[in-house]
Amino acid sequence: MRNHAVRMDRSRSRSRRRGRGAAAALLCALSLLAWTGAAAADDPCKSGWWADLMLGSYHIHPYRHFDEFNPGAGTECWFSPHWAAAGGYFRNSLDRPSFYAGIVYAPEPLHWRWFRLAAMGGVISGYNFGRFGIGGENNRTGPVLAPAAMTRFGRFGVNFILIPPIPRDNLPFTVGFQVKYRIK
Repeated sequence: MRNHAVRMDRSRSRSRRRGRGAAAALLCALSLLAWTGAAAADDPCKSGWWADLMLGSYHIHPYRHFDEFNPGAGTECWFSPHWAAAGGYFRNSLDRPSFYAGIVYAPEPLHWRWFRLAAMGGVISGYNFGRFGIGGENNRTGPVLAPAAMTRFGRFGVNFILIPPIPRDNLPFTVGFQVKYRIK
């Protein structure tokens, strides 16, 4: 029994180190983005900076109970009206910390005044990706590609993000909800 407890402590320690590593990588990427923006004579985010607040999620036909209140914060840097970089943190539906970083693409034919459709791709932590995880089997960081619907009303907006299922965690299709505010 004692050996099992020691193994569990080591496993938790490795998991915490991985989480800290993902947090450090995200912080470095966002710092680099901010530094290059400040250092450049021309602002890389010509189409705006947005502050995002993750509010919650809705699970479509869940197999078990999931936490649907998922607080978090992030940013979007729009390079053009069609391309953006996004990153942030939230507490996921499995009550684990999740960090994400990626690219948003919103093509012109999918814009209708205050509404647009987009695709988001990148990496996210906090879920068991199994063999698809980055860094080997059972790693909690992996790739994500998700369609999104975005609304904008002046300086305010809402993102609806359809997250695909993650079978290793029995996570069904999930709709994530973010509110956002245009900073610049």
